Amino acid sequence: MLSKNQIKLITRLKQKKYRLQYSFFVVEGIKTIQELLQSKLTLHALYTIEALNIDAKDEILISDAELKRISFLTTPNKALAVFKIPAPKPVNTSGLIVALDAIRDPGNLGTIIRLCDWFGVTDLVCSKETVDCFNPKVVQATMGSITRVNINYVDLVDFLNETSLPVFGAFMEGENVYNKQLPKAGVLVMGNEANGISKEVEAIINEKISIPRFGDLQAAESLNVATATAILLSEFRR
Repeated sequence: MLSKNQIKLITRLKQKKYRLQYSFFVVEGIKTIQELLQSKLTLHALYTIEALNIDAKDEILISDAELKRISFLTTPNKALAVFKIPAPKPVNTSGLIVALDAIRDPGNLGTIIRLCDWFGVTDLVCSKETVDCFNPKVVQATMGSITRVNINYVDLVDFLNETSLPVFGAFMEGENVYNKQLPKAGVLVMGNEANGISKEVEAIINEKISIPRFGDLQAAESLNVATATAILLSEFRR
């Protein structure tokens, strides 16, 4: 049976302040847990409702009812693991970097982490106002890609002022990205879902780029930030 202390620890990890306090985060679902076990992350505990033959020490069998008590999902997915939050590595400034200015939606951040993994972007830089990458919903959305992308939370204005790389920003009024020659190395800044890139960050951006609208009515206000990131990363790599 799960102890009160185990239940208390796991349920607290839904909140950022406790993730920072304990340096742990929660992962749910067999496939994602297996991905993380194959990485360099340190497993703290693994709770399952059946023997899964996962190559992990200290697998703890629990009941369906206990899993429901500790799960953050509406429909729990057979297994829940607690991993140690790793220390971020220094940003590699020799390639393409994605920078996020106050992205708030966990699903968007998780998808962008997956996109970085897909397009070979090893470093993701986030403003301190961006949602925590170890938020359970973010981790779930990354589908394991969080282990392959180095994520740093920084003062974004300071970071962009200090970089020697060209800085590109996604704007509605920017230059058509399909008409540009894009470099292999640079920083691509994506803005907040509601307000776009902040004025402070905009002042540092070297080149504004945009994804043109092709519809006859051109009534769509904007693209989802994760969708826009996918299109722009595809153009950088092309």
